[in-house]
Amino acid sequence: MADGEYREQIPLPISDEAETKKIIEAVLFTAGAPVSYEKLAEAASVSASEAEYTAREMAGEYADRGIRLLCYDDSAQLCTAGEYAPQVKKALGITKTLTLSQSALETLAIIAYNQPATRAYVEQIRGVDSGYAMSVLLARGLIETRGRLDAPGKPNLYGTTDAFMRLFGIGSLDELPPLDMIK
Repeated sequence: MADGEYREQIPLPISDEAETKKIIEAVLFTAGAPVSYEKLAEAASVSASEAEYTAREMAGEYADRGIRLLCYDDSAQLCTAGEYAPQVKKALGITKTLTLSQSALETLAIIAYNQPATRAYVEQIRGVDSGYAMSVLLARGLIETRGRLDAPGKPNLYGTTDAFMRLFGIGSLDELPPLDMIK
């Protein structure tokens, strides 16, 4: 190969767990959004199941730090630990925060705990029209359509999104507090 010519580097298989963790950490840090286990596997030259296992193992290592590694069903993401949000906002000069009305929060909670849920079900629980609250949640990407109920009129079924889990700092719906603890 002549001087100055570019030759594509072909990644070698990486079997070293410490190196795999470093690669996953670098990819997640740079992405700033969820990255699929398949993409992490490609980057680290391991299988998708190995990438997921390693990410889930790493999540525990981040438990007592200023950042968290959230693992979802098909992806993982690095994010700021919620308890440091005020300091991060102050340092970065962030003044605007995501605010949800009481009706939107109630609607979101009903969907989170009962998904997939129809609008009629949400309204039955709340006792009031929830169309506006649901449209706000859809627009902000906190809920999404998950299909249709096999019933007359075929109403939409709604569920929460990964954005919902990121916002509340959870990796799985199993991490929601039990309903009997909510007052």
